[in-house]
Amino acid sequence: MDFEILILGSDANAYYMARCAYEAYQKKAHLIGKDRLAFTKYSSILTIEYQEKLWDESFFVDLLNDYAKKHPCKILVISTNETYSMFLAKNRKKLQENLIYPKQDERILETLTNKENFYKTYKKSGLVFPETHYFDVLKNTVIPTLKYPIVLKPANVVEYNHLKFEDKHKIYKLNSEEEVEKTIHQIKDAGYKDRLILQEFVPGDDSFLFDSVVYVDRKGKCKVISFAQIGLQERSKTMVGNAATLINGLNTFNGDAESMKKSILAFMEKLGMNGFYEFDMKYDLKEKQFKVLEINARQGRCSYYLTPLGANLVETLVKDLIFKEELPFKDLNEKCLLSFVPKRIVKKYIGNEDFKQEVLKLWKKRVSPMECKMDRNIKRFLMMKKRLWHYSVEYKNSYWEE
Repeated sequence: MDFEILILGSDANAYYMARCAYEAYQKKAHLIGKDRLAFTKYSSILTIEYQEKLWDESFFVDLLNDYAKKHPCKILVISTNETYSMFLAKNRKKLQENLIYPKQDERILETLTNKENFYKTYKKSGLVFPETHYFDVLKNTVIPTLKYPIVLKPANVVEYNHLKFEDKHKIYKLNSEEEVEKTIHQIKDAGYKDRLILQEFVPGDDSFLFDSVVYVDRKGKCKVISFAQIGLQERSKTMVGNAATLINGLNTFNGDAESMKKSILAFMEKLGMNGFYEFDMKYDLKEKQFKVLEINARQGRCSYYLTPLGANLVETLVKDLIFKEELPFKDLNEKCLLSFVPKRIVKKYIGNEDFKQEVLKLWKKRVSPMECKMDRNIKRFLMMKKRLWHYSVEYKNSYWEE
């Protein structure tokens, strides 16, 4: 059966999904992106076009329908962020039937993408969350009594992602009421009109962070699960919260990962959605439990590590949604090191010595989502080398302190 692969986005997530497509089928995915990002420039394993109005919903629908009419075969559509996922869910009846993508209910999707809805909706789900407060920038004036430091982030991620303002952070770590007030005013003045999340900062450095990726098939059954310990997260203002280095199958704190995986599988099957989902967690050493920070209703920026573990993300989607195959259940527990950053960054900035030693032991077998041997373009090679060098500047000047 002939089929095409259409990826929405131009970031690191979009690149490695195109890489998955090329590795599985020697097929170039076509990308439609809003911004000309370095991750997908000069690549020889994909094709790409840019549409500045891609975040306009009616334009989005017309664009995809035009593409579907020009390619009269089944087209696997892959979203790389919340905006595109929501557009796909809301417009299923308006989109051409040959556009194939995970079935996601718009109302349930809203409970995952809006962080206030998420914490409130699933408070009694069996998942454990950090202590959380909500602040409406248009109605509230009094900051609740908090124990500092705290994490501040937008409840409405889609609205926040569409804003541009000076010194914008993806996540804020704040140490006083004065810092909270200043940050709230800055976000409000930029045009944000929804609630903000004021949340307990779970103690611990980056190695207390964990990542789990789940695939739920078209019948609502979990078919893939991973569980990885993060040793280092990105440190630039717009990237904090994304893993820079992780190892699947490792847990230096001896937390009960198996019980947490069972909770994740039970949660996802009860949710009744389809597709990839990423759980961001932090281990609370004092309480001896994993606390869920958020769930992304898609593969995450670092989810490429599933592919070398035998669960190619695009191949999984194709087998399930295009060929309607019955997928075997895969509990991915083998060790696998993924790193976006070079060895010098690992040595200097990973604080957990046990984790660092495991990274160095696995280094020669590491996978890097951005480094594909089949992507032979000298301009891209030089640009990626420059990117690796720039990490030294980002970590040296990081605002994020443990």
